[in-house]
Amino acid sequence: MTGFGEGTAAAEGIEARAELRSVNARHLDLKLRFPDTLRPKKSDAEALLKERFARGRVTVNVELEGAEDESALPVQVDDETAAAYARLLRRLADAAELDESGDAPLRLEHLLHFSDVLEQREHAASGADAEAAWPAARQALEAAASALRATRHREGEALRADLGDRLDAIAGGLDAVESRAPERVAERRERLEKRLGELFEDERVAADRLEAEVALVADKLDVTEECVRLRSHLEQFEDALADEEPAGRRLKFLVQELHREANTIGAKANDPTVSRHAVSIKEEIEKVREQIRNVE
Repeated sequence: MTGFGEGTAAAEGIEARAELRSVNARHLDLKLRFPDTLRPKKSDAEALLKERFARGRVTVNVELEGAEDESALPVQVDDETAAAYARLLRRLADAAELDESGDAPLRLEHLLHFSDVLEQREHAASGADAEAAWPAARQALEAAASALRATRHREGEALRADLGDRLDAIAGGLDAVESRAPERVAERRERLEKRLGELFEDERVAADRLEAEVALVADKLDVTEECVRLRSHLEQFEDALADEEPAGRRLKFLVQELHREANTIGAKANDPTVSRHAVSIKEEIEKVREQIRNVE
């Protein structure tokens, strides 16, 4: 499910801001963008988010203020070495009797030829840094997660209403199929009776043959089991929608079963009216299939 949530918090002199963005995905996929200071706490953040979300691709961005500047460059200026080289260059200019302001001005690029004017910054995020920053970051993450859940909940309510309408349409089509089923058998019996009446003059033989043919046709046309199972799946689907727990995987399975029964009804139809209703039912099931991709 899609959504956005943000949260801010402050603790122990550190301010944290968290943003969570989610899009549809079959499973939970977390993408964490943390400052260096918080990298030791990524597993804790993942555990926190997994408790709150079951599906979706969630991008997490956390920023800190007040913590040690983790964005500093990995090198720093060695002031004493740079000053010593500058003095050396000026002495060299004097020895060569060059006018520093004209023929040999001292520029920054001259100093950068000496690699040791820059020294490696010895910094790595320590466990102590992470422990100090984590309380504010955790609170910000919790606030952002709550905001994201709220937006996803609103979207979920809209989806639930739409899915309810789809289920009603499927149930309506199923009612029409069940209503039409006995009429098909009666019509087929009437046609068979007419055909067999022309073939047999013996009413007794004709009646026996008629009953056998009608029984065979009725068995081939019977969709009672399929309708019963389809209606049962609809009820289970409605129960899953009413459940407050994540039901995305369960709904996906039920949609597969709904489609299976609708396909069988259509295959056994041998009747324009039933075929039309079966097609309508499958169309609604496909719309349901598309929608549950957004359901957690």
